[in-house]
Amino acid sequence: MIANMLLKQELNPQQLAIVNSEFTKKAKSKTVAYVLWLFLGGIGGHRYYSGDIVRAIFMTFTLGGLGIWALIDVFFIGARIEEINERIETSIIASVKQASPQPSLQV
Repeated sequence: MIANMLLKQELNPQQLAIVNSEFTKKAKSKTVAYVLWLFLGGIGGHRYYSGDIVRAIFMTFTLGGLGIWALIDVFFIGARIEEINERIETSIIASVKQASPQPSLQV
């Protein structure tokens, strides 16, 4: 989170508005993840939502580790969604910086 705050300081107001707009569209919701866990946790619904496809498939085939894995996951969902959102925001910042014209140095 601190790394992204430092990266955002390098952006101008227009770039920052673009980053915030894109992040709002792409960010994952903790509420949605918990609701998916509540109703589809045994088959990995929250894992599919967060993009952990391989783990989600394992959860589906093992029925959430016979419920044990699904029960343990409830304690890690919030942190996992924050981590994913951090990566999403970092990616957006990098894309905006790359797409913006770089100031040329004139001698």
